[in-house]
Amino acid sequence: MGFTLGEIAQHIGAEARGDADCVIHGVAPLDRAQAGELSYLTSERYRRYLSGTHASAVILAPQHAPHCTVAALVVDNPELGYARAATLLTTPPVQRGIHPTAWISATAQVHASAWIGPQCVIEAGANIAKGVSIGPGCVIGADSSIGEDSRLLAQVTVCHDSIIGRRALIHPGAVIGSDGFGLASDHGVWVKIPQLGRTRIGDDVEIGANTTIDRGALDDTVIEDGVKLDNQVQVAHNVHIGAHTAIAGCVGIAGSARIGRRCRIGGGVGIAGHLEITDDVTVTGMSLVSKSIRTPGVYSSSVPAEPVAVWNKQLARLRRLETLSERLKALEQNRNNHKAST
Repeated sequence: MGFTLGEIAQHIGAEARGDADCVIHGVAPLDRAQAGELSYLTSERYRRYLSGTHASAVILAPQHAPHCTVAALVVDNPELGYARAATLLTTPPVQRGIHPTAWISATAQVHASAWIGPQCVIEAGANIAKGVSIGPGCVIGADSSIGEDSRLLAQVTVCHDSIIGRRALIHPGAVIGSDGFGLASDHGVWVKIPQLGRTRIGDDVEIGANTTIDRGALDDTVIEDGVKLDNQVQVAHNVHIGAHTAIAGCVGIAGSARIGRRCRIGGGVGIAGHLEITDDVTVTGMSLVSKSIRTPGVYSSSVPAEPVAVWNKQLARLRRLETLSERLKALEQNRNNHKAST
């Protein structure tokens, strides 16, 4: 199934230049696109491919439109336009029904328009809303709810009492609502603390492959609307992530941390527990956040990679800092003593 250029233009809010009735079936890069495919241009470095493209149409900014030799969709933000067009063209057809190998509790509620795939388990009291698609091998725990038009791709585990909003996209292997890492010490022996809260996920949230979001200890773990989590992110118990924050892969967030709205957290960042990060903060990759951030801005703490010879010299200097500090203190003390004696 395809869409006409005019339909795509209306969907992404673009000005169509050229044959609005041209049918588009797919997307491809500028230098490899063929007839029936749509491409896009965002950077000057790729403009050399524009004049020779075989795409049926290109999404581009107004300043690039005069150089386009094929039909165009003109928008101020070509990357955003492409994202919306590609979503329209590649979203799979909606399935409905229940696969014969799925097991569904008699007390679960599954909307007639939902799809429950092979080997799925839907436990007692679970609620599967209109248009939900649950892929193969997923487990939906007791008394959990999945909002309208959400998609769980495969092997997703949603533990009991978890709440997932509308239009969520959850990638394979994600675990929602597992127990938090709560332990008390009895003279060196660990005793598990029951994790009695829930996990609450808002609308339009995306959760990457093998990402884990723990349930709260007493209160809930909360992921607000529009949050995007990459693969292999660990969200501990009672964490609160504000709306439209994006978190890259392999980030670890310790318990009860609060992250504001519209934040950007780079890959491999570690965030300590019980701290707060205000709205509109960017933390660059591999940084360690060990105290609260209360002012919007960009923060870093990682050391960039250097050639090994340079790094060894820097490390040697770092190891001498304590000795140099003690020597400096001694010199200052001698100076002060000399001043006092004169």
